[in-house]
Amino acid sequence: MRVSVVGGSVVPDPVDQLAEDVGRLLAQRGHTVVCGGLGGVMEATCRGAKDAGGTTIGILPGEERDEANEYVDVSIATGLGHARNALVVMNGDAVIAIDGAGGTLSEIGFGAVYDRPVAGIRTHTLSALDRFKACKTPEAAVTYVEEEA
Repeated sequence: MRVSVVGGSVVPDPVDQLAEDVGRLLAQRGHTVVCGGLGGVMEATCRGAKDAGGTTIGILPGEERDEANEYVDVSIATGLGHARNALVVMNGDAVIAIDGAGGTLSEIGFGAVYDRPVAGIRTHTLSALDRFKACKTPEAAVTYVEEEA
């Protein structure tokens, strides 16, 4: 399964470690990571996935594929800026949101639009959305999306 992992592009160390743990766990369970391909949560998740031998896809906001973080296997340049958020979500079977601000909120919203299960760790609280679940740990988030996708 492909899992889109979304979140802040600049994050503190505890969030960075959470994202890395999510990536590692997804790869260990045989899933491919889809993300926005840049820094913060995206880079940490890719780093964790690569550490566990996984595959990563980065859907970039800019026009240059080489703008991706060093842990992205397949980089896709879009030239769409934040509009690429829809593509990040659409290319996963489920979404895990970690931390983040407005861009992450839009991706959580696209998760609802495209009927993807969304697990949130230390992110926006959106209990009114169908298929959104706030999770405390990477294990809980990965298990939720596996069960719901």
